[in-house]
Amino acid sequence: MTQTDSKCEHITVHTVTQTSPCPILSCVEKAPKYAHVSLIPVADSDQSSCNQPSASGVLQDVHISPLLMEDFLELARENTEKDLETCGVLGAFLEHGTYYVTTLIIPKQESTSSSCEALKEEEFFAIQNDRSLFPVGWIHTHPSQSCFMSSIDLHTHFSYQAMVPEAFAIVMAPTDKSRSYGIFRLSDPGGMSVLKECEESGFHPHGEPADGSPIYEHCANVYTNTNLRFEIFDLR
Repeated sequence: MTQTDSKCEHITVHTVTQTSPCPILSCVEKAPKYAHVSLIPVADSDQSSCNQPSASGVLQDVHISPLLMEDFLELARENTEKDLETCGVLGAFLEHGTYYVTTLIIPKQESTSSSCEALKEEEFFAIQNDRSLFPVGWIHTHPSQSCFMSSIDLHTHFSYQAMVPEAFAIVMAPTDKSRSYGIFRLSDPGGMSVLKECEESGFHPHGEPADGSPIYEHCANVYTNTNLRFEIFDLR
């Protein structure tokens, strides 16, 4: 096994070559001396599908480093310039009733301008299992579209939220001048019920939830925390 170190902006990058399971890029974020925790603001939006939070049960708080999102966008830049989506998986540990996102895994994937499919799922499952992490969500880019959840995104997210109620989806939309990113979840029980019953695939419309709630919404329990250390594994 060989290892080379280099600097990647404000993070230290360790490129490790090993026979199994695959080459890994591990970026270990160094925590700043003074931490700042803040609730992620909700931008104004004309999309009625995600403006108001549903009256679901009490959720645990989730903390994520704002630098993790910035670093993901930088690692996705080559794809973004080619109008291709990039996706990543978020892992967290639970301590004293709060989830702390400490791992971003960018799996092998197939991408188009409007979709991204993770491949070799066993590779990122192994990383999560080795670190006893909860799969609290995922992050992906909309390289040339606005910041919203497509029907495919909703189906992808359903599987996460069915496992972990606090699971969230981050959409990074660098060309959307009104909102460059959003952090969303399916309304519960409304949106979750719609997706559970839907058997369609590809891009398709969804009906409104029976309880009148939006099908998805902004997360009200996710906070940015500048004091979090995190790792990035790029399996591509």
